[in-house]
Amino acid sequence: MNALIYKGNRIAGLLGRHSVDILRVSLGLVFLGFGVLKFFPGASPAEALVMRTIDTLTLGIIDGRNAVLLTALMECFIGLTLVTGKFLRTGLLVLGLSLVGIMSPLVLFFGDLFPGTPTLEAQYVLKDIVLAAAGLVIAAKALAASPLRLRA
Repeated sequence: MNALIYKGNRIAGLLGRHSVDILRVSLGLVFLGFGVLKFFPGASPAEALVMRTIDTLTLGIIDGRNAVLLTALMECFIGLTLVTGKFLRTGLLVLGLSLVGIMSPLVLFFGDLFPGTPTLEAQYVLKDIVLAAAGLVIAAKALAASPLRLRA
């Protein structure tokens, strides 16, 4: 019985030390994968929603393919910072800003996303709540590991 408790404690210790890093890399791969898809016209199932959302948020300043390319660049940057851990704070800042765009269809196009039951686009946006929560966990660890220093 003691051996089982010992192994359980070792596993708990490993999870405590590495789970947030595993989450960071996993989230980075998700953003990188979805970002790369957006570089290829028609490859991303979110392409039309991205165009419509960015067009609405920027009042038509950024529209169409440029909106998708901007989103692709941001998602790839976020993904690379999360996977590598380099420029992590900057990547988390960009992630925070991009979450405004990612979640805004819930407000901007609620009726279209939920005409009764959730559409596929609605489900795509709703899964982003989990990505946002993962980003918060990663940010909490990153900011705790190297706290901001205020200049006197």
